[in-house]
Amino acid sequence: MSNIVSIEAKPAQGAFAAQPQQAVPQAPAQGILLTENAIKRVRLAMAKEGISPEQGGLRLGVTGGGCSGLSYAIKFDTQPRERDRVYEFDGVRVFIDPKSFLYLHGMTLDYEETLMRQGFNFINPNSSRSCGCGSSFTS
Repeated sequence: MSNIVSIEAKPAQGAFAAQPQQAVPQAPAQGILLTENAIKRVRLAMAKEGISPEQGGLRLGVTGGGCSGLSYAIKFDTQPRERDRVYEFDGVRVFIDPKSFLYLHGMTLDYEETLMRQGFNFINPNSSRSCGCGSSFTS
């Protein structure tokens, strides 16, 4: 007599079925990428702040500090600086200074809006460790 029990897994159905996760697009190796959700949110915030997309844009950067050593910086700027890398995504410009680009190349910026969390996500392949809040990292 055998004491082996086999359990067959069946996919969940109805209200308990898991919703498929949307894959976040991967950034090019020598650039950055903004997802559709991030572009929409940046465009909305720029309009609220009165910043013209033709002249201004989103400045992404990295500063020292935070519980993991480096922190992400995100703000609006009225124009790019002389040595900035400038990217454009569907009319939204992004400025990155050369020092920050060392840490941000290959990164994807996404925007998440759920019941538990609302905000930008930095999906950074250069990050070897990040803190629990997600605002600082180690490279």
